Amino acid sequence: MAKKKPLKKDRLAKNHLKYGEKKQPFYLEAQQKQNRSKPKKNPFGDEWEIAQETVAPGEYQAECIALDEDGNGVIRVEGVKLSVPAVLPGEQITVEVWGKKKPHAKLIQVQKASKDRVTAKCPVFYRCGGCRLQHMSYDAQLDWKQKQVERLMQEYIGKGAKFYQIIGMEQPWNYRNKSHTAFAMHGRQQIVSGIYEENSHRVVPTEHCLIQSERADRIIRSIRQIMKECKLLPYDEDSETGLLRHVLIREGFTSGEVMVVLVTASMIFPARSRFVSLLREKHPEITTIIMNCNPKKTSMVLGEQERILYGKGWIEDSLCQKTFAISLKSFYQVNPVQTQALYQRALQMAALTGKERVLDAYCGIGTISLIAAQQAKEVLAVELNRDAVRDAVSNAKRNGIKNVRFFCDDAGRFMTEMAAGNETADVVLMDPPRSGSDEAFLRSVCALSPKKIVYISCNPQTQKRDLKTLTAAGYQVREIQPVDLFPHTAHCENICLLIKQDRR
Repeated sequence: MAKKKPLKKDRLAKNHLKYGEKKQPFYLEAQQKQNRSKPKKNPFGDEWEIAQETVAPGEYQAECIALDEDGNGVIRVEGVKLSVPAVLPGEQITVEVWGKKKPHAKLIQVQKASKDRVTAKCPVFYRCGGCRLQHMSYDAQLDWKQKQVERLMQEYIGKGAKFYQIIGMEQPWNYRNKSHTAFAMHGRQQIVSGIYEENSHRVVPTEHCLIQSERADRIIRSIRQIMKECKLLPYDEDSETGLLRHVLIREGFTSGEVMVVLVTASMIFPARSRFVSLLREKHPEITTIIMNCNPKKTSMVLGEQERILYGKGWIEDSLCQKTFAISLKSFYQVNPVQTQALYQRALQMAALTGKERVLDAYCGIGTISLIAAQQAKEVLAVELNRDAVRDAVSNAKRNGIKNVRFFCDDAGRFMTEMAAGNETADVVLMDPPRSGSDEAFLRSVCALSPKKIVYISCNPQTQKRDLKTLTAAGYQVREIQPVDLFPHTAHCENICLLIKQDRR
């Protein structure tokens, strides 16, 4: 077992002095709170829960018995279930176990490999944690996600709901139109960029990310070089020195337009004009550059202050033959190919005839609202974020669509007021965040009593929870369609069609 390395004598070490003379860095505090939190109950059943009993540190031989909901392997060591990244069911492995109160395990060697194992293409696969399933063949990934959704939705499948084959990608690489890169110093002179190592704020140097675009990789490499030429340093959280914290890049899949966002620790940007000029010279495909200032000690990437350094401050892209303006903080799906498949399938399940009144309860910048408008009589779209509503109205004008009305309001309150005024909607489209919808929102949907609900979810676990409320109110799950929006990760989108039951 490897010995624990002593802390360096720097500010970080001082934060560990007794009597609380120095406050710990915020990210350590957050990590410690997370470590103290109780394990969440696994939605797949108690037999899948990772036990918290102690195991003597050391090396062990074990067999992977399953994958948990995060895509990590589940093993049993001395009767205790542990989670191990980068292993597959059926594999015989050697692991190292450490930790007194809460045991952890890491893979040392695969003795007997699964037939589904492939060599991970990414050189930082074992440090990153972003593409957890990269060591699994893509066909096996789709099969695993299919079974995960099937397990969660078994109650409704058993009652007659149609369960369709998962929609995967033909080319499951370089699919992201949005990238996020962190910067740090390696030693005193070398600037590195990449992603944070899992459960830490340590930057893993990354030259190529295999799920984001190659163009974004090239721009990031240029930014590192320009930082040297302009004598700019990455921001250091401990010493609170340096300037550049993150770089965000958004690309138009069909338009080819590129937005570069420089997230800085201060609005004072030395050599700003030269930096922008050099970046444009190296990459003339960049259409806009934005400076975003985040001076706070926070895990949030973006701050409140913005300044356009070049261009119009937004980019355009097309989705399902509709054009959308995408600003810095706009929500826009990161996989345009699969997003198109997702929305088309959702509207196909809604079976709109052109006579329906449709309500989009989480409309954002109006993507699915405008796509649905060409198949519906009228669309009412609700969004709480005022900037998003402004973008949605602009996008409707951009596409010449006049049968959509956008409202800046809480969707739950909006539907409750509609029901109180005896207004109705034939179809409700809902695409909530990963946490799902709250009880108040679901009650408002039930109060409005639409004939159909098309529930698009980026987290089938919370979707399953919400379906219990909707089915208890008289809705029946008729169709279930999983979609792989994030290849090589454990995430899966799922669409459910619910129909109001006739109680006659």
